[in-house]
Amino acid sequence: MDVFERARHYERVVFAQDEAAGLRTIVAIHSTRLGPALGGCRIQPYASEDEALEDVLRLAESMTWKAAAAGLDLGGGKAVIIADPARDKTEALLRAFARVIESLDGRYITSVDVGSNVDDLDEMRRETDYVVGVSPAYGGSGDPSPITAAGVASAIRSCVYQTFGDATVAGRRIVIQGAGKVGYHLAGLLAHEGAEVIVADPNLDAVARAVSDFGVETTAAGSVLESECDVLAPCALGGVINEETIPRLKCRIVCGSANNQLGTITDGDALRRAEILYAPDFIVNAGGLISVADELVGWNHDRVMARVDKIGRTLLDIFHLAHVENVSTAEAAVEHAKRRMATLAALNR
Repeated sequence: MDVFERARHYERVVFAQDEAAGLRTIVAIHSTRLGPALGGCRIQPYASEDEALEDVLRLAESMTWKAAAAGLDLGGGKAVIIADPARDKTEALLRAFARVIESLDGRYITSVDVGSNVDDLDEMRRETDYVVGVSPAYGGSGDPSPITAAGVASAIRSCVYQTFGDATVAGRRIVIQGAGKVGYHLAGLLAHEGAEVIVADPNLDAVARAVSDFGVETTAAGSVLESECDVLAPCALGGVINEETIPRLKCRIVCGSANNQLGTITDGDALRRAEILYAPDFIVNAGGLISVADELVGWNHDRVMARVDKIGRTLLDIFHLAHVENVSTAEAAVEHAKRRMATLAALNR
């Protein structure tokens, strides 16, 4: 593994461990060009350190584009802890990780991600101030999942408008892959608007909760990508849209909250050739980042929701850019973020 070559476009990649606490972590800071890097802490039992490094690098880069495209004065970073969140998460591990964050002197700010939750952030807050998304008891905004879901719903409306000429989701068949934090709230929002919502998740308790609360339908988790629908919303882990799965898709739109949904950026071209509209994930799922970032200036619900409501408008701008430049929507989204970064760099921020 040539770490220096793989991380050559990153400002800093930190490997840290605390044997007594059982901590093995990697923190990747992709860019602080617009401000301190902000990104969640993912706790996952990676099969290898190489796999963990690959994941944190991709996620950190995506956070740079997400923050820039969302109009935030923040850079991109990410952290991963190599551990099983169900078995290995302890006070000692969380506080040892927080000390690593504290040692970076504000260059990186952490938050919630897969495998971590608000309670974990509250524990980290005992060791560092560089954490957002903490509970209201600690002056934070709490779980950002409902706000992320609101942003995804806004994005889906824009995709439906782009594809069908009508922004209403009523009567549209929408399949949600993943009924966890964001997927659950998204199912409720779309069902309330009259969409035909189908959820799939290997966690049957999560599926049962969505069915009980919102009256949605279900489908098998193993075949969810092959479901016939207007919108496929990947809301679990990334990499599910790739050269193997794209030929099996039976949707008109891919628009969900999962990070790094494409196996590679060239899969955006494959979706384009298949006449499937792809809503770039880092645009769609920016609601959570917008919410936790607002804690840095004193969280305000109305200000947050005003920014989240703009996600759909931003997406339409990216669809237009993709058409004008004759590129995939995935490439257009990155270009959109880079243009803002270049414009502000010219101001010597």
